[in-house]
Amino acid sequence: MSEHRARWSRRVRGMVAAGSTMALAVVMPGLAQAQDRPQEESAAGAAGIDWADCGEGSVPGAQCAAVEVPLDWAKPNGRKITLALSKLPALDPANRIGPLLFNPGGPGGSGVAAVAYSDLLSAAPEFAPLRQRFDVIGFDPRGVGQSTPITCPEPLHDSAVSSFPRTPAAFHQLKRFNQKAGVACREATGPLIDHVDTGSVVSDVEALRTALGAKKISWLGLSYGTEIGSLYAQRHPDRVRTMVLDGVVDHSRPARLAAVDEARATEKALRRFADWCQTDEQCVLRGADVLATYDTVMKAAEVSGIPASDLGRNATAEELANGAYTFLTQPSAWPLLAGALAQAAGPAGDADATGLVTPASFLQPEYKAYRAVGCHDFAPNTRGFLDMAVQSAHLRSVAPHTWRYSEFWDWTSGCAGWPVKPANPPAPLKVRGAPPILLVNTRFDAATPHLWAQRLATKVDGSSLLTVEGDGHTGILNSACARGHEAEYLVTGRVPSPGTTCTASASPALNAAITGGERR
Repeated sequence: MSEHRARWSRRVRGMVAAGSTMALAVVMPGLAQAQDRPQEESAAGAAGIDWADCGEGSVPGAQCAAVEVPLDWAKPNGRKITLALSKLPALDPANRIGPLLFNPGGPGGSGVAAVAYSDLLSAAPEFAPLRQRFDVIGFDPRGVGQSTPITCPEPLHDSAVSSFPRTPAAFHQLKRFNQKAGVACREATGPLIDHVDTGSVVSDVEALRTALGAKKISWLGLSYGTEIGSLYAQRHPDRVRTMVLDGVVDHSRPARLAAVDEARATEKALRRFADWCQTDEQCVLRGADVLATYDTVMKAAEVSGIPASDLGRNATAEELANGAYTFLTQPSAWPLLAGALAQAAGPAGDADATGLVTPASFLQPEYKAYRAVGCHDFAPNTRGFLDMAVQSAHLRSVAPHTWRYSEFWDWTSGCAGWPVKPANPPAPLKVRGAPPILLVNTRFDAATPHLWAQRLATKVDGSSLLTVEGDGHTGILNSACARGHEAEYLVTGRVPSPGTTCTASASPALNAAITGGERR
């Protein structure tokens, strides 16, 4: 198989086929004056981008490049870093609208991979108008993928260090571990680690707009990409043509409240998975008490761990809950979750938790960027052991089954003792002066609760919220209806009528493009 394979962001990939580790190689030519710039784009101030074929394994016609931006936007003439880009040129250049920037989520997701090395756009027929009318642009945010990366030579996870310390001594152990790991990241990465916050990424996006020679951009952001998009719209409302925020993150929500929201949503997702399991023939636990099975697995793992052959050791309950969460975020992965739970609950001597732990965040290569960006953007400001104990007790009360893992608790625990000062903590947000913006969220999203989309809609003047009545993370991955509305809006600028909803629908072709994450 080709080495030119793209690993999707964990939050976008969602269900992750077990063992689908893939590397990405991107041609990154130097900067040069752009050629054949379309008439509707302003060349004034454009740095230009020298595009070249992305090479083996890429989507036909995909082009790759690199641009330089300041390491520190407060010092625009200082040291530079590199951003990797990819592009699918509009198939109908005579009716080309302009650039559509795509961020697939994260933090840590590769836009270069999603655009140039994935079949997402061709697998979803509803997106055909986007390929016809836009130059689709992917980029790896600073610290991510083929852009100047975050480097961490020491593990950011230790199975012996609990994310839920039960004593002051365990809390200080957690802080010491995070501090040591963070110092190693800082020494290996250099000053970039102080500037991988989303505020700096937004400045990069504005620089990309200029380099592309575009007066305005269209934006398609999933999950973490909605945080980038909403902050860009707040800072540069006059530079937005259209913007879809799908799987909404409300960065104005304090991290400790967001953790509770997400815990509730994850608990609800597990219960809906259990209900599905009662009747669906794809569930190997059909007819069993699924919640009891889940609890049995977690309690057994708490006592002595459950063997995970791929890890070469026993997996802890926190690690298994992490993997289960990833499966819960996409209903197309629920059959895999059922099988993984059944294996982990097997009889003594035969239990194997490998399938359940494989998609856990700490095993993914993008976890370094995920942690570094998250501690800038979602730092919880936990005030000592007692404060953390109160927060964790609250999670147990709202999520009695799934409390052991949520993404915001990953940051709550992982950022304790982290040696880098947060550059972009949660803050009030208000978008004024932008054209209508389309927000999309599924009703029962475990990763980005519907509540966040409702809240953000009140902070974006003229926005429209499209709700998918179903499960899963993002409308794009779970509803043909949502994809159709998003594509129509991005092309025409017309948002759906107020109160519009969509039904969830499975797309085998789209799921194959995502879970495979590669071109064969």
